Amino acid sequence: MKQRTYWLLPDLASARRMMTDLRAAGVETRHIHFAGRDGLDMTGLHAANVLQTSDVVHAAKTGLVLGSVTGICAGLLVALYFPIVGDGPQWEAAGVLAVLGGAVGAWSSSMIGISIPSPRLERFENALAQGGILLMVDVRQSQAQAMASLLQAAHPEAHFAGTERHAPASP
Repeated sequence: MKQRTYWLLPDLASARRMMTDLRAAGVETRHIHFAGRDGLDMTGLHAANVLQTSDVVHAAKTGLVLGSVTGICAGLLVALYFPIVGDGPQWEAAGVLAVLGGAVGAWSSSMIGISIPSPRLERFENALAQGGILLMVDVRQSQAQAMASLLQAAHPEAHFAGTERHAPASP
């Protein structure tokens, strides 16, 4: 199980040194994510993608569930009251509309969720607006304490900002 650790860094130079130290410690680049204010030049850093910085995953899951439920209800009504062929209920309509409703719900909700900042990162908005850099590093829980000690010793300018258990948004 992975654990995401958050660090606030004062500037890009510190972030680049942190990236180099994490890579030297054996952390794969795909487990290191940096976020900053819009328009910040993140050259040399593995920038966080939309999955880490927006609410798109939660929105898509919610849309999938709500769209599927709506599709099932519509499908049952169609199957019972508006049969396409013959006079008997056509239960296939409920299944087809459930799948279509789920797909449309997930797609439309994800389009909304992509524009909403991640609730997990709300607490860092002020620091990022003032030019700080947020580091999100995913490590095994068994390695988290050792990694935190290493980073704190090598980067006294960095501020440890917490941890959370999670399933990574990216591989």
